[in-house]
Amino acid sequence: MSTKLCKTSLPYFALLVGLLFVSGQTLAQVANTDFIDIRPKQNSPLSRFGLGDPLDQVHAAQAGMGALQSTYQDAFHLNLLNPASLANLQATSFEIGLYGRSSNITDRNASATTYQGNLRYLALGFPLRNPINLSLEQQQNSWNAGMAFSLAPTTLVGYDLQLKGNDEAAGSTSNNLKGNGGAYRVSWSTAARFRGLSGGVNVNYNFGKLTDSRVLIFDSIPEALATEFLDEISLSGFTLGYGVQYAINFKDLNEEGESVPNGKRIILGANGQLGGSVDSESSLLFRKFSPLGNVAVRDTISFEENVQGTVDLPASYTFGVAYEDFNKFFVGAEYGRTAYGSYRNTRQPEQLADINRMAVGVQWIPNASSYNNYWARVRYRLGARMEDDPRVIDGVQARRNAVTLGLGLPISLPRQQISFLDLAVEYGKFGVPDILDESYVQLTLGFSLNDNSWFFKRKLN
Repeated sequence: MSTKLCKTSLPYFALLVGLLFVSGQTLAQVANTDFIDIRPKQNSPLSRFGLGDPLDQVHAAQAGMGALQSTYQDAFHLNLLNPASLANLQATSFEIGLYGRSSNITDRNASATTYQGNLRYLALGFPLRNPINLSLEQQQNSWNAGMAFSLAPTTLVGYDLQLKGNDEAAGSTSNNLKGNGGAYRVSWSTAARFRGLSGGVNVNYNFGKLTDSRVLIFDSIPEALATEFLDEISLSGFTLGYGVQYAINFKDLNEEGESVPNGKRIILGANGQLGGSVDSESSLLFRKFSPLGNVAVRDTISFEENVQGTVDLPASYTFGVAYEDFNKFFVGAEYGRTAYGSYRNTRQPEQLADINRMAVGVQWIPNASSYNNYWARVRYRLGARMEDDPRVIDGVQARRNAVTLGLGLPISLPRQQISFLDLAVEYGKFGVPDILDESYVQLTLGFSLNDNSWFFKRKLN
């Protein structure tokens, strides 16, 4: 396997969001030209299967704790994988995340180093009851609600491969495989809480475009025509997600003999996605042409466009348990499963496998109220994750094992607003042993900008 390296820089935010909605070159334009201009953002051979490489949906704070999702809740961070956590927000939170990744990929014949980076997520979440109003009006915060809007890529297709072969009749051949594109998700999330019980839903609109090309060239035959198979598919449709969390608070007696929470609690959580179908529209081009351009012959053998179909997306669930000592210590563990065996694409029939995942994570804050020691207020995070991958090669399912480290750096803004710069580093192994092995280091950078003045009821004396 020989590869072309692909390196992208982090784009400007506004430009990237705009480009998400720009359609690419169509097959109708390619039918009368030579090679389509495919420029993948990564070089991942397994992204040829399914809808591409699944991308993590956790934000930077969770990424540093083994990608925990079911039990994590925080007053100043979003956890959109479990929408129930939104009911515990204490401030409006605008979050943006970026990631960069360096990978070393090895197969039976060669190795290559690749780099990639892009937008990880963009989200805005807010509580529907302002905590300042509750304090001024001396109301108990026994119930609350939250809402969020978000945009994130969910899968990424990117590969640029050349496979050499030898045919008894035609001699040496080259198969050039290229692909790019991916899927995205726009979500509206909402949640409600009564005392320790929270529940929420995600309404997701999924969309995207994938392009796959295979060009067969007969190297031993001068002026032989090359054969190209070019397939494009666009996706669009809605899916639903869900989440629930229950906090069991430990209590002590105060000076008046009343039982009050002491800040320690156990959190039980569950979340997932409901399986559903989204619409697809695909085009397929099968043609022959001169790869060197010396022969002015182009023969379109087959060309189909606007072919309607469906893609069945898998259902998933995750459940976990966590222990928290408020503003001091958090530790959680969870198990999840995604039924990729039910994935179906009417235009590209292929079989994926169900996956299991396990994750553990820890967060520690030395002294959240320290005034003269900044590093005592930092959130230190550690975690690990072990999970299958839905793609199978030679009967062996791909797998990922990784360890994570993270920091939550508090930033003080005017009016005592607290925001965070969250960093997470993940080192992992991915692939199919002795067939395709990948070692990678991934850095996630997230900004959480908080403001508790939204929905504040101002009064004039």
